[in-house]
Amino acid sequence: MIGDSDKIQLGSIQETLLLPLWGRAIETQKQKPLLIDNKAVSIINDIPYDFSVISKNINKFVQFGWIARSNYFDKKIKAFIDLYPEATIVNIGCGLDTTFDRVDNEKIQWIDLDLPDTIELRKKYISESDRRQFVPKSVFDTSWYDKIENKNHVMLLIAGVLFYFAETDVKKLFNDFHTFLPGVEIVFDYGSSLGTKISNKRVIEKGGMDRSAYIKWWIDNILEIEKWNSNIKVLSNMPMYKEHKKNYSFLERIGMNIADALKMMSLAHIRIS
Repeated sequence: MIGDSDKIQLGSIQETLLLPLWGRAIETQKQKPLLIDNKAVSIINDIPYDFSVISKNINKFVQFGWIARSNYFDKKIKAFIDLYPEATIVNIGCGLDTTFDRVDNEKIQWIDLDLPDTIELRKKYISESDRRQFVPKSVFDTSWYDKIENKNHVMLLIAGVLFYFAETDVKKLFNDFHTFLPGVEIVFDYGSSLGTKISNKRVIEKGGMDRSAYIKWWIDNILEIEKWNSNIKVLSNMPMYKEHKKNYSFLERIGMNIADALKMMSLAHIRIS
């Protein structure tokens, strides 16, 4: 039994970091996992949080999506560091993410960026190292860019973060990336208008999160962001399950095909010159 004094203290949006953490742990414990994250299993066994609401209410396709997203980001990062072995990767809104452990080539520099309360929680379960530092700042606090020593080859990993901001904030953020990190490549996920409505109902509410964590930003045509700034170029874009559905049963693939046809959630790779 978890007492009130033992419960983790996070803001409503920060608390959503527990959703994909649980999803990766559940996947890891399957007989034939599509992603192995033993650290996630260890954390959910130790962290003072009741995952029963998430476990009971989260639809399996949502959990499949978290794994598809992780595998997509892993693939993109590995391709980037194959080209630039000493690149810098910044995990924006890192939560309790462990991507570094899956992609590390023993040469990259890695920055895990998140709000102070999240970083404090992160330090209890994940360690920093010579090539991996934690930065307790908002992504809108431009002082974090000073933490990047080599700005020539930088990739930003932004998983499950951008859609919690208003569109004006996302535009500002992309303009900041252009100002402080020209040439940066970014991988991120986003939802359509329909996907956002469904996510708020089936993920935020059913996962026991506060309604203040509702998703705000959505975009139906990702190419529209190229109009925000002439320096933005969409390199690739695909529906969430496109490269992932082959791993599931026929009936499960039907559900994924419907979600992809409606472009409910998608994955993008862009460059900002």
